[in-house]
Amino acid sequence: MGKEKLTYVGAGRPIRDAALKVTGQLKYTADMKLPHMLYAKLLFSPLAHAKIKHIDTSKAEALPGVKAVLTYKNSPRIPYNSAMRFYEHKIPEVEYVFDDTVRFVGDRVAAVAAEDLETAEKAIRLIEVEYGELPAVFDPEEALQADAPQIHPGGNKVAEIKAEAGNVEEGFAEADLIFEDRYTVPAIHHGAIETHVAIADYDRRGKLTVWSPNQNTFAFRIILSKILEMPMNKVRVIRPAIGGGFGGKLEATIEPVVALLAKMTGRPVKLELNRRESMVSTRTRHGAVVYLKTGVKKDGTIVAQDFKVIINTGAYATSALNVTAAMSHKVFKVYKTKHLRFTGIPVYTNTPIAGAMRGYGSPQAFFAQQVQLNKIAKALKMDMVELQLKNLVEPDGIDQRFGKPIGNPRPIDCVLKGAAAFKWEGYKLSEDNGRFKRGIGMAVGSHGNGCFGAHRDVTALILKMNEDGTATLFTGTHDMGNGSVTVQTQIIGEILGIDPENIECVEADTEAVPWNLGDYASRGVFVSGKAAQKVAENVKEQILREASLLLQVPAEELDLKDGFVYSVKNPEQKATLCEVLVNAQKVSQREIIGAETYASIAGPASYGAHFAEVEVDTETGRVKVLRYVAAHDVGRAINPLATEGQIEGAIQMGIGYALTEGLEFDAGGKTINNSLKKYHLLTASEMPQTKVILVEEGEDPGPFGAKSIGECSVVPSAPAVVNAVSNALGVEFKDLPVKPEKILQALGK
Repeated sequence: MGKEKLTYVGAGRPIRDAALKVTGQLKYTADMKLPHMLYAKLLFSPLAHAKIKHIDTSKAEALPGVKAVLTYKNSPRIPYNSAMRFYEHKIPEVEYVFDDTVRFVGDRVAAVAAEDLETAEKAIRLIEVEYGELPAVFDPEEALQADAPQIHPGGNKVAEIKAEAGNVEEGFAEADLIFEDRYTVPAIHHGAIETHVAIADYDRRGKLTVWSPNQNTFAFRIILSKILEMPMNKVRVIRPAIGGGFGGKLEATIEPVVALLAKMTGRPVKLELNRRESMVSTRTRHGAVVYLKTGVKKDGTIVAQDFKVIINTGAYATSALNVTAAMSHKVFKVYKTKHLRFTGIPVYTNTPIAGAMRGYGSPQAFFAQQVQLNKIAKALKMDMVELQLKNLVEPDGIDQRFGKPIGNPRPIDCVLKGAAAFKWEGYKLSEDNGRFKRGIGMAVGSHGNGCFGAHRDVTALILKMNEDGTATLFTGTHDMGNGSVTVQTQIIGEILGIDPENIECVEADTEAVPWNLGDYASRGVFVSGKAAQKVAENVKEQILREASLLLQVPAEELDLKDGFVYSVKNPEQKATLCEVLVNAQKVSQREIIGAETYASIAGPASYGAHFAEVEVDTETGRVKVLRYVAAHDVGRAINPLATEGQIEGAIQMGIGYALTEGLEFDAGGKTINNSLKKYHLLTASEMPQTKVILVEEGEDPGPFGAKSIGECSVVPSAPAVVNAVSNALGVEFKDLPVKPEKILQALGK
């Protein structure tokens, strides 16, 4: 795909609200205060599994300043799934706003709304609860046993999702060597700077308005409409600025609570969780156990691979089916392996609820696959890069499961360019470098672009031109700091020939913008960016028609550039956009406005290859990542500055997944490391020297050949680092995170 010279597409620029953020002027939900607003607090379960035998809220209700107390006794008995994406989405509905059974330490028991936060906190302490403790299970494999405590009716196995290409048994019969391993990955915290917060207002007209920094306003409206039994036109959800999402704000968590409290009191109510509450009581990444069997020829050809993944979905189903299904698709798009099988089993346990998180299943599966490939390369005495190049899908490759083309996959380019920049070939380890051992590792990863093939994948946009030649975009995109709305303005600016600064945006408000499926599954650039292209082309056509009347030049001989409409044959014959738009109002008596709905027509994958060099202190077990190269197939970078920022952030997240992060529980299921002090997120000072390489070979039908990168970029990071540690020490590591104590144990210290 050719790469034509463009003005705004391909130019790095800061995200739209960067100045507001760095000057502290951007208003977040926690900054908002409505007249007569009440403050809410939640009471959480101290037990992992229990029946509420008795709950007494009388003392709390009698406390001056308390306006409402909410429990299972006075909340709707309407089941729902907080991960619902669209109106008739069929996924298990086992959640209630409050239930008479608690299923993990941190589950909701009651809520209070009071005149001030201190009173709400005091009232929470006055609620008396008598629990009848039930047996609990925390390990997903134990939860599958026949005698395991049952967490929901029907058993702990939520589903079993299978996908298969070729004949795996025949493939293994062809193999010269077979490798079988078990890997584990933990639940982790999303780590968004902003904790969960929401405000709800229920007015005298019976209208509910909810301000929530979330990733799916339209789905939240459906959920609230269902729980509160209100028509959708009486429920409005507005997304203020989001202080980070990473999937953690895709599912409705505290919004139903705050909405019910507002309805009970008839006053606005704010509920803001602190860090400990957000870490334990909202969502985590799915922990998993991955059994992986791989058959190879002596020349390194992978002939068969069999995944069995047991996925810990925690106490409720939420995204269990979505994440497992997404995981199943990705592994078929990376290698030329003809015989491949995936079995995914999401399982209930009495642990915090797992939900969507950046990568959506891919980090778990690719960690196991890439670490095992490193082991296979050693066994075959092959270089890991050589093994990758022998098996990776080529640009004309197919999805092995469906036998259909997968666009323009470029993982081989990523490996070659990344290896060259890293100087992989020729790297030598000193034979005896004493206490500090150095090693290098690499890994490949992939993730999709949208939901095509799984379910509807739709974004609608409205674009309105103003008389002075500027424009206003009405978009349902929830920019989480990743610059997805900035990308839309760049695409529109390119087509209309106006600076993106001259495009204002109204974002993610169910009553002000058209429908959007939600911001997840790396839809931002590939799907919503294409919608921006489509609506801009609609408006451009209207402008050219109006300009044709003004300039007396056929519309097909006109084009747009730098705020002008000009004749292609005679560029001096031109008019400003302002002149054209005023003429449209004055003469044609119409407004230039476009509305378009775009449904994605393809589901290609994005790819990446990461390379890491580490130094391991064999006395302390501490690992320092020294340098890092990440090469990514992005089709085309609409905003290279934001793209590189996305990848650098993903590297930080991936290194943490590899070395430091993981929620830990005591014997009773209580989260031990429930604060940032105890939970080690990688800091800026711990980041390595990093180089990002963008492979831009185009991907049709992405806008200007672009595809998404936000989630793919986190996938190869953890296995690249773990492979480097393994290569430095000559020891296998199969369980994340690889903390110092695990390294010392492996070294026999």
